[in-house]
Amino acid sequence: MVKPHEIFLRFSPNHNARPAEEIALIVLHYTGMQSEEEALEHLCSAQSKVSAHYFINEEGAIFQLVEEDRRAWHAGVGVWRGHENINDISIGIELVNPGHEWGYRLFPEVQIDALRSLCLDIITRYELPSHAVIGHSDLAPTRKQDPGEFFPWRELASHGIGIWHDVVPQEDAPRATELKDEHRKQLRALGYAVDHENESSVIMAFQRHYRPEYITGTWDEHCTLCLHALMAKL
Repeated sequence: MVKPHEIFLRFSPNHNARPAEEIALIVLHYTGMQSEEEALEHLCSAQSKVSAHYFINEEGAIFQLVEEDRRAWHAGVGVWRGHENINDISIGIELVNPGHEWGYRLFPEVQIDALRSLCLDIITRYELPSHAVIGHSDLAPTRKQDPGEFFPWRELASHGIGIWHDVVPQEDAPRATELKDEHRKQLRALGYAVDHENESSVIMAFQRHYRPEYITGTWDEHCTLCLHALMAKL
């Protein structure tokens, strides 16, 4: 078994120069492919035109594919806090998991331990706030679901990686309510690029990240409580 948290170098040709902007985000992904080998080959193939800075397998081994001072091609089309070119300002981390298409499953503890160590190191070096760690689905809610509802956001937030709320999960399905303008304003302050066309997708992304017990795409009372609590963390 590979030693957990050891960083191996594996070259991906899919990167270019960063613009003169500071690194401001860590974006977390799942690989969404049937095997670790297939995913790693894909990220390192010149034909794929995709990459990430880091790749963490289910045994906790970390592979660096692109140097941090280079612009890896991981985020694609998306917006976060008004910024449209997410690759310019982010470090991308891929976690081996087959994803929703190929048998989505829980992330092994050793894999999350490696991710925690890596994220804390990046956060410290770039002096990033906790809320600077997001999922791919947060910035691209109409296209992406990763890292998904099984991802342990609450656990990581307890270590300063991402933010969480203190709202108790509901046992029963919460009552649907209207998404008001004040909620849209707060979602935008959190980072989501919400508008009337993508509203349901943004709600689903918010729920997948912060309220994974009920992912409906419909706003409800419990979402409001979670959002208000999150705003206090910014």
